[in-house]
Order: sequence, then structure tokens, then C-alpha cells
Amino acid sequence: MIRTGPLKIKLQLFCGDEIAMGPGKADLLETIAREGSISAAGRALGMSYRRTWLLVDAMNRCWRELLVETSPGGSHGGGAKLTPFGQSILARYRDLEKACGTAAEGETLDALAGDLLPQPKS
Repeated sequence: MIRTGPLKIKLQLFCGDEIAMGPGKADLLETIAREGSISAAGRALGMSYRRTWLLVDAMNRCWRELLVETSPGGSHGGGAKLTPFGQSILARYRDLEKACGTAAEGETLDALAGDLLPQPKS
């Protein structure tokens, strides 16, 4: 999510009616990459394992290739990692966020913000 003064931009990419990528899913991908597991990523983000798994499943169903690859648990442990395709999608999404943030700066936003009250009238 991008916040520039009074403006907030929330980029969401849709696959049909399903959100294929948004700020929360991008954060989840980054956390999976750092933590090495879906459950650890969920804990780090304050989400249940079920919620985390549902988000990963939705992302994996919405793109032409898997974004997250899992290995089963057991005596050898398990885990999850971003696929190279997942890393690429995440990087391009973050680039798009930056580009939108840059596009939202400047005279047009300044003109709108100049007429915007700091608080609603009572």
C-alpha cells in the first residue's frame, strides 16, 4: 500500500473475481521467502495457518506457474519457498507499486491536497 500524504493507493491484480496479488499477498510472499515456511510466515504476520494457506493457494491458482512451492513435513522437515517465477512476480508487483507512487506525486496531487481539509467538518 502506498500512502502519499492524503492519498492511499492499494494495487490489486485480479484473476476473475479472485485477488491474484495485492499488498498483503506481496507481504506474505516476502515473509515466506524470509521464513522458509507457510506456517512461520503466518505466525510472523499474525495470521492463522489456514488463512495463510488459503492466500498461497489463491495465488498459486491465479498465475500461469506456481509462486510458492512446498515440500511436505515429516522427519526431514518441510517448508516453502518462492519459485523463480514467484520471485519475478513479486519484484514486478513491487516495481508497479513504486511507479504508481511516483505517478501520484506532483502538481495534480498537490492541487487536490491544497483544497482538502485536514479533518471533516463537524
